[in-house]
Amino acid sequence: MPSVTHIKNGRIIDPKSNRDEIGDLYLVDGKIASKPSHEILDTATTVDASGLVVAPGLVDLHVHFRVPGQKHKETIRSGTSAAAAGGFTSVVCMPNTSPAVDNAGTVQLIKDIAAREGLVNIFPTGAITVGRKGEALAPTGSLSRTGIVAITDGGKCVQDTGLMRRAVEYAHMFGIPVIDHCQDYSLSGDGVMNEGFVSTKLGLRGLHKAAEDTIVARDVILSTHTKAHIHLQHISSKTAIDIIRRAKARGINITAEATPHHIALTDAEVESFNTNFKMNPPLREEEDRIALLDALGDGTIDCIATGHAPHTDYEKDVEFDYAPFGVIGLETALSVALGQLYHTQRLSLSGTLSLLTSRPADILNLDKGTLSEGADADLILFDPNEAWTPTEKGFHSKSANSPWIGRQLKGKVKSTYVAGRQVYDGANILAD
Repeated sequence: MPSVTHIKNGRIIDPKSNRDEIGDLYLVDGKIASKPSHEILDTATTVDASGLVVAPGLVDLHVHFRVPGQKHKETIRSGTSAAAAGGFTSVVCMPNTSPAVDNAGTVQLIKDIAAREGLVNIFPTGAITVGRKGEALAPTGSLSRTGIVAITDGGKCVQDTGLMRRAVEYAHMFGIPVIDHCQDYSLSGDGVMNEGFVSTKLGLRGLHKAAEDTIVARDVILSTHTKAHIHLQHISSKTAIDIIRRAKARGINITAEATPHHIALTDAEVESFNTNFKMNPPLREEEDRIALLDALGDGTIDCIATGHAPHTDYEKDVEFDYAPFGVIGLETALSVALGQLYHTQRLSLSGTLSLLTSRPADILNLDKGTLSEGADADLILFDPNEAWTPTEKGFHSKSANSPWIGRQLKGKVKSTYVAGRQVYDGANILAD
């Protein structure tokens, strides 16, 4: 007999197929299936989802799992546990590991570890340049043959525009996108927060928005001339959004993401000198935050991605100037997105979920993010109205550098399934 789970009475929302109805869902041998025979259904595990939303598993295009080389910050097991607890069933890992993912052997190493330890689907990326140094191209062809889903220097930006042109041309030749962290170092300098009134008030070195705007414009130009797909990470600047909007109106092959922290917080948070508000790009001003929300609503920004960047407490517990950039986000992203988009009535529940499911999956051509019949049974059950408060000890990630500690959020994941197997029950990770 096949393995069958019958999820009944839930509000099934699948943005990909425009489905939004109270109904039943059937998981058969790890796939979404039509209603099986009574004989098979009699053997099913039944889950009553009354009062809950049943949705595709979330897809995150931007996580840092720190393996290989930085297990003190995160491991594949702890990172995928955090993903499962946040409702993410598929994640795309950046190559800024030690060593960097700039060769086929390192890609295979990550895949082997993921097969042993991973609780959700992991899609690796390869580096654009050798060692992520921005000096010589990594072997895009051999990397592509390992099954990477994109190339990126993950957390670094190639400054040599001629080199970047060759990178996007090669990537286009092999049919994979380029993911870019948009930052002109000659403009960002040694800034530690957004350059503006708050940075002047606090006496902290500013990181100007022009550093982002300049590279976004460069990448639009490169995509215009090469036809290559370039995906722009964690957009934070109103001007950058305007550049992207005009490029899309011309049909340029550009996509972009925003993070939960950039759509919800501003640089005013830095007045506390709490290093859990230090990230790159930095928190911007209110006009930028509103512009991001508008851009998510009109499709200029294609999806939400967490930029999940774990750091240890002793790394973050230093003066603001010296703390590393980055915050975790997998376990809070759904709640923050709901709070900023659905509960404020900017978007419908289906529209909000599309930014975390089908739309990111489409960007990298991942066969994920849907509850269509025959799709992998990757899904979540969640209560969009349940309030909860993250605590430092409550994260499943190995690190706790979150800007949401002690802040009440609304929207709680109650269950996560990957390939039909429950991996999270609302409180506990259900390991093999």
